[in-house]
Amino acid sequence: MIKEKYTISDFLPLIIIFGLILIVSFSALFISGSTLWGMKVFMAGFFLVFGGLKVLKLKSFAEAYQMYDLVAKRSLTYAYLYPFIEIGLGLSFLFFYDPILTNLITILVMGVGAIGVYLKIQKKEKILCACLGTVFKVPMTWVTFFEDVLMVGMAIAMMAMYL
Repeated sequence: MIKEKYTISDFLPLIIIFGLILIVSFSALFISGSTLWGMKVFMAGFFLVFGGLKVLKLKSFAEAYQMYDLVAKRSLTYAYLYPFIEIGLGLSFLFFYDPILTNLITILVMGVGAIGVYLKIQKKEKILCACLGTVFKVPMTWVTFFEDVLMVGMAIAMMAMYL
C-alpha cells in the first residue's frame, strides 16, 4: 500500500545510499582537484550500486519497472536488461571507456526514464519506485524525477568538458 503523505523515513534508504556515493565522489574531487573526476566517480558509484540492487530481485524489479518506464512497458526483455545496462554504464564511467558514447547512452536511458517518471507523477499515480530495485520500498515522487534529471544533467556537463 502506498501512503498519501511521505516522511523522511520513507526515503531513508535512498538518502543513505545517495549520501555515501556523494561522500566518495566529493573525496575523489578534493583529492584529484578535478570536477570531471568527481563526476565520473559519482556516476560510476550511482550506476554500480543502483544496478546491483536491481539485480538482487531481478524479476520483481522488471515487473515494477514496467509500470512506469516507456521502453520497459513495451519490452519485458528491456526491463530485465536495464540493471545490467546500469552496471555497464557504471563500469564504463569507472574505467573511462569511450566517454562520449557512455554519456550519450546515459542521457538517452536516464532521459527516457525521466519522462516515464514525470508522466506517472503527473497522473498522480501512487506506485513504488524501482530505482533501488525492490529491495527497499521507496515511493515514486519528484525525488525520483530529480534523480533521473540529475544524471542527464551530469552526463551533458561531462560531454561538454570532453568537447
